[in-house]
Amino acid sequence: MSDPSASPSAGRPPGAPAHRHRDRHGRGIRGPLAPPQVPLAASRAETFDGLVLDSADRLRRRHPQLGRVDFEVHEVPETASGEDPEPVPLGRAVPEEGDRPARIVVYRRPVELRARGRDDRAALVHEVVVEQAAELLGLAPESIDPRYGQD
Repeated sequence: MSDPSASPSAGRPPGAPAHRHRDRHGRGIRGPLAPPQVPLAASRAETFDGLVLDSADRLRRRHPQLGRVDFEVHEVPETASGEDPEPVPLGRAVPEEGDRPARIVVYRRPVELRARGRDDRAALVHEVVVEQAAELLGLAPESIDPRYGQD
């Protein structure tokens, strides 16, 4: 006769499933596809923020006066009404107000919708940052970045 403690149901509460394990259907253990430090694990918003910061850093090296400017990413522009006849802006330059420093705002969703791919999105983000910096400083975009408009 066999030992009852060796049966598969031994040590399990009554009514518990007969066989449980994490590797259901032989697909492997579920978990993240990549560790958090790998770029694959970054969200689209985090990747977009990185593009804006890279462009800001490039421009700050050429124009130290941009060191006092804050660069922000917002999802979408705020509009006064839903029936706005003007096209959706991709960014905005906000001059300093009192103790609040000047800001350059890039709108993530409109930029992502206009970009065709990863490289196009990076180029478009840089163009928006250059245009808004030029507006803020009262200069031509070509004087902010000599490669502006060459893509």
